[in-house]
Amino acid sequence: MPTTAALPTQVSPPEFALSPALPHQIGGAEVWAFPVLPDEDGPLLGPGADEAAESLEVDLLAALEAARATGRTGEVTTVPVGTASDGPGLVLLVGVGEAAVADFRRAGASLARATKDRASVATSLAAIAPDDGLAALVVGAMLGSFAFHWRSTGPKEQPVARIVLGGVSTDGADDELARALALGGAGWRSRALATVPANLKTPSWLAEQAVEVGEAAGLEVKVWDAAQLAAEGFGGILAVGGGSVNEPRLIRMDYTPRGATRSSSRKLPTVVLVGKGITFDSGGLDIKPSEGMLTMKRDMSGGGAVIAAMAALRDVDCPVRVVGLVPAAENSVSGSAMRPGDVITHFGGRTSEVNNTDAEGRLVLADAMAYAVSEVEPAALLDIATLTGAMKVALGQWTGGYFANHEGMAEQVEAAAAASGESAWRMPLVTDYEEKVASKIADGDNAAGGAGAITAALFLQHFAGDVPWAHVDFASAAESPADRFEWTAGPSGWGPRLLLSWLGSDDPLAGIA
Repeated sequence: MPTTAALPTQVSPPEFALSPALPHQIGGAEVWAFPVLPDEDGPLLGPGADEAAESLEVDLLAALEAARATGRTGEVTTVPVGTASDGPGLVLLVGVGEAAVADFRRAGASLARATKDRASVATSLAAIAPDDGLAALVVGAMLGSFAFHWRSTGPKEQPVARIVLGGVSTDGADDELARALALGGAGWRSRALATVPANLKTPSWLAEQAVEVGEAAGLEVKVWDAAQLAAEGFGGILAVGGGSVNEPRLIRMDYTPRGATRSSSRKLPTVVLVGKGITFDSGGLDIKPSEGMLTMKRDMSGGGAVIAAMAALRDVDCPVRVVGLVPAAENSVSGSAMRPGDVITHFGGRTSEVNNTDAEGRLVLADAMAYAVSEVEPAALLDIATLTGAMKVALGQWTGGYFANHEGMAEQVEAAAAASGESAWRMPLVTDYEEKVASKIADGDNAAGGAGAITAALFLQHFAGDVPWAHVDFASAAESPADRFEWTAGPSGWGPRLLLSWLGSDDPLAGIA
């Protein structure tokens, strides 16, 4: 099979710096940006705006009035101020709404979009940010800068090269900035992996990326090829990947907290993350309509979230051991593809009747979950996947759904979703629907139908055993139809910020183990 040309060099997110000075005191910035807050008597300008207006001899309040600006979150008023060599050529007035953490994440993304192809911006937005607001501002600016290209002429536009956060005391802010860069970087990496076209992104390519970023992050990485998967009984992964010339893989990434020795780490509890890694999903013999395939290069988004989160665990000082598993396969159509009515045997021996080849994600997740429970013996298990169209019907475009068999797990996911800005809503594991996932000839049926997101979760629950478990289905949030705050049009890369907010907390297993 001919090899695909190497991926072109991609753009990088902005660099960030902290300064106690306000924008007018910072030399060399091409753009100055100030916060705008709503007020019943008219919008209010944030720190440094009055001094900037005086030094530039421009009426910024009049500019807001002329633009009918209100200070709502993410609103940007552009004020050209000339091109003097010792000053900015542009002033941006950025709305922060109620000035909550989420408002600063969204304001950061708006700032980034308004300063593309610029060399530098100095802003006082962070000077009025609440606790965790500086980090949110940085994450928003990073992800709002995201772009991907495969043009012969290079990228269409570049992110702003440097953002200086002015009016900030550097006491303690350095740590907040470092954590924000880890969260934003993981979101960027996850989005990039999801955006790569499937003619390059095969299961083996995805495994190579995991090895590369894992080794750079000090992780142990192991990859099973097709022969090894067959020898160890991973029937679900093999069945889903059996129709493709690109053989499946199973990726394992192991993280040990900083300072832990090999012997002491054995005493630490372990969390397992499992991410669906379907690098392209045609639907198999139950083939999707053509429009349904257009976004299926990102059906490995759960796996991308796990890879990105694993690579950043040390940067957020995760205190527990973590094992990341990504079962990677391409669901294709050929004479060797799995058929409706086939029965497959998963790792550990449980069997599934395949009554829909397009319900393939749960089949590969099941293998990895069974392996985790048997071989890793985790204190907690979380799987994350773009699993069902039913979740998008239930929750719409911007909110993922999650299920849990343990209240402590549910509480941890809920808190992480709120902190990260990756919104998620708890869904019920309705026991009355168990009969739908039963098969007349096997242990389970992969295509129960009906309440599709719930029955998919019930199918997977059998592979969690008695381990505290959560299942995150974000098919609803995996694709952004347009630029919207920190989300750019295309694959969203949703998930790693939620995972890192959980695993980077002081005690990820509080209420669980």
